[in-house]
Amino acid sequence: MDIEELHEACLSLPHVEETFPFDDVTLVFKVGGKMFALISLDSHLPHVSLKCDPDKAIELRSKYEGITGAFHMNKKHWNTVNADSDIPKHLVLELIRHSYDLVVEKLPGRIKIRFEAHLSKSNTPADETF
Repeated sequence: MDIEELHEACLSLPHVEETFPFDDVTLVFKVGGKMFALISLDSHLPHVSLKCDPDKAIELRSKYEGITGAFHMNKKHWNTVNADSDIPKHLVLELIRHSYDLVVEKLPGRIKIRFEAHLSKSNTPADETF
């Protein structure tokens, strides 16, 4: 996967906004005002930092060389996924959805109510086993 495919995958999810809150090269994807993905546009490697269940984060890092603790993020909850490595494309897409779902689950009820019509538990729920 390249950066454009990562970008499209993140934007394909409901109610996602893209911002540059840190600098002009770190693209941040948010849902309900909360971050779920970060892409560095100045990197020569296509990678994305994603929120992840802590136990799954450790498991994924041990299984794939292309998954590491996210730089400048809480490594307990965030992984960086090198999309041009040993990770299958379908898994990268699942991890993007997993990150999104984790963030949506923690949103206040008043925000989630606005999203209910668009969210479907049939599309890679956050508790799915990778």
